[in-house]
Amino acid sequence: MMTIGAFSKACRLSPKALRLYDELELLRPARVDPETGYRYYAPEQLEQARLVVWLRRLGMPLAEIRKVSTLEPAAAAREIRAFWSRIERETATRRDLASFLVTHLTPSPPNKETTMPPGTPDIPAPTPSLELRYAALSDTGRVRPANQDTAYAGTRVLAVADGFGSGGAPASGAAVEALKFLDAEPLAAGSVLNLLEDAVQGATEAVREVAGPETGTTLTAMVWTGSQLALVHIGDSRAYLLRDGELFRITHDHTVVQSLLDEGRLTPEEATSHPQRTLLAKALTGTDSPPPDIRLHDARPGDRYLLCSDGLSTTVPEATIKETLTTSPTPTEATHSLITQANTAGAPDNVSCVVADITTA
Repeated sequence: MMTIGAFSKACRLSPKALRLYDELELLRPARVDPETGYRYYAPEQLEQARLVVWLRRLGMPLAEIRKVSTLEPAAAAREIRAFWSRIERETATRRDLASFLVTHLTPSPPNKETTMPPGTPDIPAPTPSLELRYAALSDTGRVRPANQDTAYAGTRVLAVADGFGSGGAPASGAAVEALKFLDAEPLAAGSVLNLLEDAVQGATEAVREVAGPETGTTLTAMVWTGSQLALVHIGDSRAYLLRDGELFRITHDHTVVQSLLDEGRLTPEEATSHPQRTLLAKALTGTDSPPPDIRLHDARPGDRYLLCSDGLSTTVPEATIKETLTTSPTPTEATHSLITQANTAGAPDNVSCVVADITTA
């Protein structure tokens, strides 16, 4: 048997990490001294420990590592391949954003005469003009007596807010109303994030004015500049991007259960039935609200965006959402189809969604 110190040196996992993995039932010691609680490991456990180290270097969450470590080698290899394919898709989306930011932040060189390579056209091809086509729809659902959601789609602003508490409806309405002034004027990509931060501050103050105890709202919104979409997100409403036939979730839930998932303390299967799965970790409330996530997305022709309250995402499977967004010809048809699917599934909560397409003018 190996002491925890010797095992730690051999597998390059710290004693603190080994204790955590023991608690998570990811890497249990072979024996625990009943009097001292000291952990001992068997030499044959080194291979499993090294696998954990390698998978952590890949960035795999602990919940997924726990699953992979129980599989036969061939099945484990398939899971790792699927995980890395997903990472590559997500990285491609972030790479597009990084390229935009590098171009946007790099000063243009002063005008000077240059010798162009042979065959270079004298006049560059014009960049196609992009348009935003959109639809918004909200429904009470099959169980709730009133609708506390707010969904909005305008020339430049797309938003979904999901109110909670006794004043949930006024809170969600106030949050979205505070963003509508951004619809009025053309927005420059270079200043839209600053404008959005100011608008969110206004939304926070508006919610504070109408919110009572234990009352507040989520807010997931996007602002269109003509070439980019600025995203603001707080709570568990979501934003998705359908691009080239693949569906990406571009927001991260601010819930207690999501935090447990991130830490590897819950599996995705356990999260779906967790008694606190709707408990929010961040939201706009009547007290001091934590800062939301704010970032910029580069848009492409053919992109389709979905903003929705959790009444849709917790009721309709993601595969069905993807199929609906792929097959619905227009944003209006997509919103109606998604709401219908949620109601058919029982719709225990209010259901709201906004669908927007990026098209060439």
